[in-house]
Amino acid sequence: MAITIVPKEKQASGQFNGGAIMEKKPIGFPQDGGGVKAYSNLFYWAHAWSDKGSLIGEHPHKGFEILSFVLEGDIEHYDSKLRGWRPLKKGDAQIIRAGNGISHAEKVNAKTEIFQIWFDPNLEKTLTKPATYNDYPDAEFPVTKQNGMTIKTFKGENSPLQMDTEGVSIKEFTLSEGHHKLPLDKNSVYSVFVVGGTVLAENNLMNKGDYSIIKEVESVEISASVESKLFVIETPLSPSYRTYAEMYM
Repeated sequence: MAITIVPKEKQASGQFNGGAIMEKKPIGFPQDGGGVKAYSNLFYWAHAWSDKGSLIGEHPHKGFEILSFVLEGDIEHYDSKLRGWRPLKKGDAQIIRAGNGISHAEKVNAKTEIFQIWFDPNLEKTLTKPATYNDYPDAEFPVTKQNGMTIKTFKGENSPLQMDTEGVSIKEFTLSEGHHKLPLDKNSVYSVFVVGGTVLAENNLMNKGDYSIIKEVESVEISASVESKLFVIETPLSPSYRTYAEMYM
């Protein structure tokens, strides 16, 4: 079993506007510190929250695919393609396929909690494409139930969300109290964030805000002491192209 636990206190930290928006980063930029850098085609992962609300001003992106997931509260998004503010609420997701360039701004409203996660597609292809953007409301994502788990699929079978980054699956698991077994693919790496509750992953304790990287196994045993929620991203163990991290970091 290859499992790495990254507790919340060991993750990189960040903030905007004098602490109006706070962040913990399971995967930080090189300058952020923290123990985990880009791997597979997963480039950056920030868990951000704001008590009073604040604005992240307009700034540019190229090449990467940037996904935001609203965990609590609501946000508003502006970009240079749409030229207008668009709201997203709890359960919604958005994607910016940054392509050959786009600028955007974000309002993180009061009592809001989000993920912003960057994926690394084949930049040799995406940098030649025009930027595109999509919102996906909560109700569009399929939800299934099996073996004491409720599974919401953000990216994968029957989900409307489309990406250029290869081999990505994104799911949210709500686990009832008790024991669970998650089937995995040995050719993938799984990035797991505890959104709520407390679990034992192969006897490794994980609390809310903790993160783990699991690879080279066909399943993982998870026990939940209370109803718990996991956000799980599957990416290739070895992408078929050279990633930005391999080329420049």
